[in-house]
Amino acid sequence: MAMTVQVDVVSAEEQIFSGLAELVSLPGESGELGVLPGHTPLLTRIRPGMVRIKVPNQAEEEIVFVAGGLLEVQPNLVTVLADTAIRGRDLDEAKALEAKRHAEEALANRKADMDYAKMQVELAEAIAQLHTIDRLRRH
Repeated sequence: MAMTVQVDVVSAEEQIFSGLAELVSLPGESGELGVLPGHTPLLTRIRPGMVRIKVPNQAEEEIVFVAGGLLEVQPNLVTVLADTAIRGRDLDEAKALEAKRHAEEALANRKADMDYAKMQVELAEAIAQLHTIDRLRRH
């Protein structure tokens, strides 16, 4: 039997995933993080992107898109507190493409009253969603 760790992925709206995992991979602030059972305690911010959860006795990984947040790792518990979290199967490509187009247009037009940082974040989130959708499509 493989070693496992309890994983909880939650957003402000709901709990997205709760269960045992052999491995959790996600986009940390300084690069991709891989967390195995017994990992050293850690608290870090996460970037928009894909959380991959390897569930025991399940061929397909659980995929969750997160729009940033915090990761807390304890020896027996991994908690992802996401600003926004969407199950991979629930991602909407048309909506992500529209958000990307809107953010790109807003950044190109640069109006004085525009929140430039907010548009950059929206663009990064839309690109990360599209990357997640592309990865799901390939697998």
